[in-house]
Amino acid sequence: MKPGRSIRFRLLLGAALVLVAFLAGVGVALQRAHADSSRTDRLARLQGTVYLLLAAAEVDGQGRLVMPPSLPEPRLALPGSGLYASVAVRGQAQGWHSESTVGQQLPFPPTAEVGRWDYADASGNGRRYLSVAYSVLYEARSQPVPLVLSVLEDAAALEREVAVFERTLWAWLAGAGLFLLLSQTLLLEWALDPLRRVTREIRRIEDGEQEEITGRYPAEIAALTDNLNTLVRQERERQSRYREALSYLAHSLKTPLAVLRTALGQPATLGTAVEEQVQRMDAIVQHQLGRGAASGATRFAPAIALAPIAQRVRESLEKVHAARNLRFAIDCPPNLRWRIDEGDAFEVFGNLLDNAAKWARSRITARVRRDGSRLLVRVEDDGPGFGDDPQAMLQMHVRGDETVPGHGVGLAIVRDIVASHHGQIALSRSALGGAQVDIALPQP
Repeated sequence: MKPGRSIRFRLLLGAALVLVAFLAGVGVALQRAHADSSRTDRLARLQGTVYLLLAAAEVDGQGRLVMPPSLPEPRLALPGSGLYASVAVRGQAQGWHSESTVGQQLPFPPTAEVGRWDYADASGNGRRYLSVAYSVLYEARSQPVPLVLSVLEDAAALEREVAVFERTLWAWLAGAGLFLLLSQTLLLEWALDPLRRVTREIRRIEDGEQEEITGRYPAEIAALTDNLNTLVRQERERQSRYREALSYLAHSLKTPLAVLRTALGQPATLGTAVEEQVQRMDAIVQHQLGRGAASGATRFAPAIALAPIAQRVRESLEKVHAARNLRFAIDCPPNLRWRIDEGDAFEVFGNLLDNAAKWARSRITARVRRDGSRLLVRVEDDGPGFGDDPQAMLQMHVRGDETVPGHGVGLAIVRDIVASHHGQIALSRSALGGAQVDIALPQP
């Protein structure tokens, strides 16, 4: 399977896109805020110039406008200074223009609503202007005189100011973006270094250079490395069981085969020898196959309900021993679940209950419960029990009574499965008077 994009590439690309979008949004917002603020500031200054005109304007007895020869604003007296003023009398041709308007064709607003400020962008002669106008009724002796006071300012200065700010702003944002991207790259390299070290250790494990992951890693990765080590150990244990089972199988079959070879030269005992040795080889094969197939403790096996498995085994044994009227009592909570391979669970319950059913007189009980982080299983019967040496019954081919059908491998298989789960098994006399088998399995 072709690998996808690396985590490093994805993080860097995601961080770059988010950073660019963020800086672009910040830049546009600051740019607009500065442009609006600069425009508002200049309009406020033009409004102050209008107040200056309003304070200087006079109307004589004949209703004619009278303006002083000079104003406190020096730019109004300098031709082409960029600041222009006009005071017009509505409905009359007469009016006043500042000396800065000499030789200029300017777009002064012709009228304005009395008592309302008029802010606008005007254009003329290929230039743009900021315009502020205000209209008042001047109380003269004869009658009120409507005056329109207007101020224009060349917008080029505002545009230069905004352009300088934009260049400075975007230059700094670009520098900040590059710095943040470089910092993000270095941080990602540092943060992803544990993953690279884990990858190198896994390669060394694959090449046989080390047994498991041994490095110290951050808490977020330590759980992963622990699980990987668990998987490695479980796989090695499984392979070891396979090798041991094959080795034991080959070794154990040598003796029965040798007996059969010898029996070939003795026709009188050949039939009996063949039957005995075939049964022995069948028991050996069953034991070693069960031992090799045991899944063992696995942290990642799904938790399965144990009550249905025990009930299915009981139902099967009730049919097999129907003629004996055996009573099976299974005490297992229906909600009890445990991480164990289903095949291992069937082997344990099947062999324990089958062994108890073979020896029981009338009653078999099984109790399954959870005690903290352990699973406890107890199977009892009211048969003759294990005798003076119960632990010997865990050995292969050891049987309590040769007249009872069986190969003496059931408890040995259970012992191997329990061992593969790092558990414990104990044989003793039960309160029912017969045999008692106790199993304790730790949580995987």
